[in-house]
Amino acid sequence: MIMREGFRKYRLQIISSFAGAVAGFLYYKFVGCASGTCMITSSPVNSTLYGAFLFWLIGGMFKDQGVKQKTTQVNDKENF
Repeated sequence: MIMREGFRKYRLQIISSFAGAVAGFLYYKFVGCASGTCMITSSPVNSTLYGAFLFWLIGGMFKDQGVKQKTTQVNDKENF
């Protein structure tokens, strides 16, 4: 029960984080770092985690915007 509520609350961030992990790994695989001195792209773990973290943040930006729209719609209905 609690797990479902947590997933519903963060589902956009979880899904976008998974997509970011895949994108980070694909970036390592196809672009990568030839010299091995790049901090992020020299290791598949670093690249995958960095992509997941960035997409988690991006997913969080859209989540907050949706919550604000719902609350303003509810407030507008109450005023009528």
